[in-house]
Amino acid sequence: METILIVEDKESMAQMLKETLELEGYEIIVARDGSEGIKIIRENKADVVLTDLKLPKKDGMEVLKASKDENPLIPVIVMTAFGSVETAVNAMKSGAYDFITKPLDTDYLLLLIKRSLKNRRLVTENLLLKDTLSHYIGAPNIVGKSPSMIKVAENIQKVSPTKTTVLLLGESGTGKELFAKAIHDLSPRKEHPFVAINCAAIPGELLESELFGYEKGSFTGAAERKLGKFELANKGTVFLDEIGEMDITLQTKVLRALQEGEIDRVGGINPIKVDIRIIAASNRDLEAAVADNTFRQDLYYRLSVFPIAVPPLRERKDDIPALVEYFISRHSAIMNILHKNITQDAMDMLKNYSWKGNVRELENVIERAMILCEGDTIMQEHLRLNPPVAPEAILLNIPFDGTLEDASGAALRAAETLRIKKALDNTHGNKTRAAEILKVSYKTLLTKIKEYGIEK
Repeated sequence: METILIVEDKESMAQMLKETLELEGYEIIVARDGSEGIKIIRENKADVVLTDLKLPKKDGMEVLKASKDENPLIPVIVMTAFGSVETAVNAMKSGAYDFITKPLDTDYLLLLIKRSLKNRRLVTENLLLKDTLSHYIGAPNIVGKSPSMIKVAENIQKVSPTKTTVLLLGESGTGKELFAKAIHDLSPRKEHPFVAINCAAIPGELLESELFGYEKGSFTGAAERKLGKFELANKGTVFLDEIGEMDITLQTKVLRALQEGEIDRVGGINPIKVDIRIIAASNRDLEAAVADNTFRQDLYYRLSVFPIAVPPLRERKDDIPALVEYFISRHSAIMNILHKNITQDAMDMLKNYSWKGNVRELENVIERAMILCEGDTIMQEHLRLNPPVAPEAILLNIPFDGTLEDASGAALRAAETLRIKKALDNTHGNKTRAAEILKVSYKTLLTKIKEYGIEK
């Protein structure tokens, strides 16, 4: 529900506007003079400002200036009984969205308000588009009917209508951003922005200003105020990808945004209210990060209210044919070429591959194959995949020219390495759960991971 601030000193006019706009479903705040209106604007409570021009204490032009200084995206509609071309031009030059004279045509006023809100959404989307580091046109749909994918889809449908924070867990390339977008699109916030931020892609010293914005002069190069992603996403959804890479000091500020619903711009004095839903994602074991004191425990608990584990592609290989067909169709359209077929041998190779890069790697392989394939059918040689290495191949590297003790030690190391890797794969890197499966202590598992260089 959008909030409209009415700055009007005449009680009868303010009451009429309040009742009219409330009937249209808006939340209304009334200020009786310019100073009160400016105070409310600085508390960041309004989505639209409707202000009279002649007001006690501070006039409408001062209200307009304060609104533009605080947040240039807030549309301001100026009302006056003393309408003139000169007054209208001055108001528009100062940043007013539009100008309306009294007596008011309420139908026209409602139209102006709807237009101003739509315009604000478009401007916000354009700002976000300019700042997006990786923009994908025609992002892949969620494809798959395996039991694990059906479970993910069911969880998404359950949590989407709520404001609950969601934590998506899974390996890189499994499409966590795609699932986050699906949650947003199925939620009541779907008409408002979806803002994705890769916490690992932005240097730590820049991430704070990217998230929360900054004030003019707050640091060298801050020539003007910049709104952060949290403000731009107001009433929408913020997706914090790879949140496990975020500096622990900045985690404190994200926690405050979750708990209090307010942020501070870098160099700012007054807190800013924001209404956002946060969806976070990580391919790290956040429980282990909490144990290592590299991730805040209180933030972890706030984020993992509703965790969803996104399965790796190797655990849902039955979905590969459908994904392949989707990617062929998609890239045929992008490349403006005829749809290509794929041989059964090539499909079998895809189904037997290990897919460490998950769905993202599969799409890259299909795109490359379509470029290499000069005919209308993709074959094995177009895939350019290395054959999978059997576990026995690792054991073949055991030195057999030493003592029996040397050979058995090397064999034990190879066997334990394979088993630990498998347990970590099955638990998406969760060392606590992997230790339980392997029936060893958490400390023992960490020691062996370090000794065998598994994480490297």
